[in-house]
Amino acid sequence: MSTLAQSSPPIATDAVVIGAGPVGLFQVFQLGLQGITTHVIDALPHAGGQCVELYGDKPIYDIPGVPVCSGRELAALLLQQIAPFQPHWHLASLVASVALQDDGRILVETSQGQALLARSVFIAAGVGAFVPRTLKVEGIEPFVGTQVHYQHLPAGTVVTGQRVVVHGGDDAAVAHAITLATLPQAEAPAIVRLLYRRDAFQAPPEQLQQLQALRDAGRIEVIVGQITGVVAEGGRLTALQVVDTEGLTANEPLDCLIAALGISPRLGPIADWGIAIERKQLVVDTASFRTSVPGIYAVGDINTYPGKRKLILCGFHEATLAAFAAAEALSGDKVALQYTTTSPRLHALLGVAAPQAAS
Repeated sequence: MSTLAQSSPPIATDAVVIGAGPVGLFQVFQLGLQGITTHVIDALPHAGGQCVELYGDKPIYDIPGVPVCSGRELAALLLQQIAPFQPHWHLASLVASVALQDDGRILVETSQGQALLARSVFIAAGVGAFVPRTLKVEGIEPFVGTQVHYQHLPAGTVVTGQRVVVHGGDDAAVAHAITLATLPQAEAPAIVRLLYRRDAFQAPPEQLQQLQALRDAGRIEVIVGQITGVVAEGGRLTALQVVDTEGLTANEPLDCLIAALGISPRLGPIADWGIAIERKQLVVDTASFRTSVPGIYAVGDINTYPGKRKLILCGFHEATLAAFAAAEALSGDKVALQYTTTSPRLHALLGVAAPQAAS
């Protein structure tokens, strides 16, 4: 049993889906068709997983019935599809522990202190939880979450009149700098600096044009260099030590740092959950996609079995069979196959009107 401190009592639920990528979202849909409500946990602050975070604007051509769509468009379609089932979201949360209980239920605890007591768990974590890349700078850790933020500025954060540094060289960093520099005057920072190791950014042309216009107008200052240390006074972070391309070090004053350095997958605590693992993937039975632990299923890129193919389409198939297996395990009886074209029960679950009979 985990000893993680809980900020609230456990919530009893039939299913928890770990991972809100395309396969995790389709798992929610298939469980919904079985009348099973889900809680969804993801390390990112939004749904879509690596499909949105890494391939958001790239075309996908192998989704059945959809000739082409981007990663963001696919996630939006899947979110629209699962809307009737009203899943409960736990975003920007890591799963800290999973423990099988004496009554067969599974206690899932998140990094936010939320505990879920589930009858079934579906791991759709892709290649692991996607977590922000962090700065390896001595002395910065005490300020994370207050003055230092990774990848995203938390909602409601006030930067009015502050000296804000955005660190990074891709479109996320550029977008953050632009957004901050174009805030209304009453909400705007005193200054926005964009810090990167070179004066060249990987972003769409329109973003780069807007960045240059804001630089020309003096609303964004670009600093070329790398962070080597921090300066703190009175318990607050006051400056970054930055070394430039010529090896000279200077202190760059700031009140807030947004480090948009990208994300990386991490198997994390999944390796400690007592599930059979082969080459960092979870071994499953292909009839049900159950793992070696009763009540825990694995779908998508996180699992392995003979003939496995890491395709979104294959993950959709796996999620379908896992939902049927879980429904039968939860009910203790065989689940009859029904079709969304004709089943009044499925129409009711989806909130759609039954098709009119041909006259």
